[in-house]
Amino acid sequence: MRHAPFLSALAAVLTLAAGPAAAGCYADYKAKRDDPLRLHYGTIELNGDACTKAAAERQITRRIASDGWTLLTVLGVFDESGLDERKESAGKFHLRY
Repeated sequence: MRHAPFLSALAAVLTLAAGPAAAGCYADYKAKRDDPLRLHYGTIELNGDACTKAAAERQITRRIASDGWTLLTVLGVFDESGLDERKESAGKFHLRY
């Protein structure tokens, strides 16, 4: 049973590593559509391992383009705890894409 402490430590590390991924990653952003000019603020759930503004920019740009929107800026990335405070501001663009 000399491996028991090692296996316990390994299990603890793997559990901690899985924690942030399970929490979810979200971003809020601003976008525009031309002719006529329209603007929107939205929130989006990000897929994949990276919870960064750069990863958010790539995903948002691709996903909103299908409806003719152009990304202006990614305001930030956050976990599930930040969703409620942004829901009203995002309106119909809350988790739309």
